[in-house]
Amino acid sequence: MTKTVNQDHSSAWIAQTWLSFIISISATSLGILYLPANSWIKGFMGMGLAFTVGSTVSLTKTQRDLHESKKLTSKIQEARVEKILTEHDNLK
Repeated sequence: MTKTVNQDHSSAWIAQTWLSFIISISATSLGILYLPANSWIKGFMGMGLAFTVGSTVSLTKTQRDLHESKKLTSKIQEARVEKILTEHDNLK
């Protein structure tokens, strides 16, 4: 039994999103490293960057899970309606 994968995004889009993520994190990290400030301030900004990335990943995962649960719920409701319609006979 093979499971088909439904890919909504093109390979180019996926590559572009990964590249923009890597470039933005790298540029921000370099900006923090070369900031003319002491190590405490750089550390604080680095932790802020790390927490921002972590919370962004959590948010996107949560939004994806909510979207997928709604899709499953609508499929279940659609199947129920289809079952009711097939059981209903207009000629009776």
